[in-house]
Amino acid sequence: MRSPMNRRGFMALGAGLAAVPALSACGAFSGYGSDPDTLVIHSQMGGNAPGSPTFRAVVNQFRKENPDITVKNLINGDDLGQVYETSRLARAEADVVMVNLYDKTLSWTEVGATVPVGGYLDGWGLRERVIPKAVTEWTDTEGRLRAFPYIGTNWPIAFNHALLERAGVDAPPTTSDELVAAARKLRGKGITPFTVGGNDWTGQKLLAQIIQTFLTPAEARHLYREGDFSGSRGAQEGIAYFVDLRDAGVFADKAQGLTSDAMTTQFNTGHAAMQSAMSSALASVPDNVVKTTSVGGFPLTDGAAQKKPTILRTYTVSGFWISPNGTKKLKTVERFIRFMYRPEVVDRFVTEGGRDMSVVTDALSTDFPLVAKAQQLNDSVGQVVLPDQYIPAAAAQPLIQATSTAFTPGTSARTIRTALESAYRSA
Repeated sequence: MRSPMNRRGFMALGAGLAAVPALSACGAFSGYGSDPDTLVIHSQMGGNAPGSPTFRAVVNQFRKENPDITVKNLINGDDLGQVYETSRLARAEADVVMVNLYDKTLSWTEVGATVPVGGYLDGWGLRERVIPKAVTEWTDTEGRLRAFPYIGTNWPIAFNHALLERAGVDAPPTTSDELVAAARKLRGKGITPFTVGGNDWTGQKLLAQIIQTFLTPAEARHLYREGDFSGSRGAQEGIAYFVDLRDAGVFADKAQGLTSDAMTTQFNTGHAAMQSAMSSALASVPDNVVKTTSVGGFPLTDGAAQKKPTILRTYTVSGFWISPNGTKKLKTVERFIRFMYRPEVVDRFVTEGGRDMSVVTDALSTDFPLVAKAQQLNDSVGQVVLPDQYIPAAAAQPLIQATSTAFTPGTSARTIRTALESAYRSA
């Protein structure tokens, strides 16, 4: 599969940069790239998203402890990947980029947009601070560690017991029969059973989780690298299982048009009994709903490859990437990375920000009860593969479009397989 941003792509895009104006410090380009006493950080840690206030606080602490360093923060949202690539073509990129491993970023180290950091992880004495599985997830097939792992996530199912009990459901479902029966009872009371953003990444992740019901982790990794959903018996069975649940009324009405915002609103306002929620979403559940909510795994059906209801878990939500500009001021970058890996700094993201970490910590998100519960699920649930690092970057967005097709009532399993495979042909 071709990377969407190979070296030729960088050169072609660079030809048009003369017409691109310089952007402000809260956008993209910066005029501080060549200043050895200035550290430019580019991240998505803006607004009030879980962990963002903590990030701003610890950066300010770093400033106070290092008055000889000027720290500039660049903030972008979902467009960070494109903004960074454009700034890199202008040789005006930030020194450190804090972003997840997904879509565009998968190819950055391969094409030289960022540099491998394995040598720095060892040279700076930080390897023992990182959860070993996080190192594995951030390492590409050529053995290059793409970035310093930092934030991870648990991704369980949240169950609102108050709504379940109102519908006469005594406990969260753990099997497909129980899930379908619960959905029927909930609908009888006018309650949405399982809300999901079927028109964005949340639906794509849930669909991937359900498809893996009949797949081993190795089979799942192969499937999401190659996209042969028709050639895999396990994938065929998983898609058929999804269709059975959809047609039984398990998912929200018009799920194919819902987004993650709509999903969380439905759950947080007590209008839906279940949702698939990563830790950042769990951290935003209001107190009145938290009190009646538990977390667990997605129900299984007969013949499943897993032994326990499943969750997703990943260590690739955010890491610190070093750019070519950053290599020109490594002592400054090292001071910042070492600071961010201090135990007391890492713990603040857990206790204050409600985040799961890819760095070793014993802290629990006690001020975010659902996040803490998810952190303690351990062996009570099974775990399936988050497909993000295996899906070819060019197929990522087309797969979300295919997900909307999957959640559309009446769409057959065969049509869903075709839509998913078409997303890979675009790559």
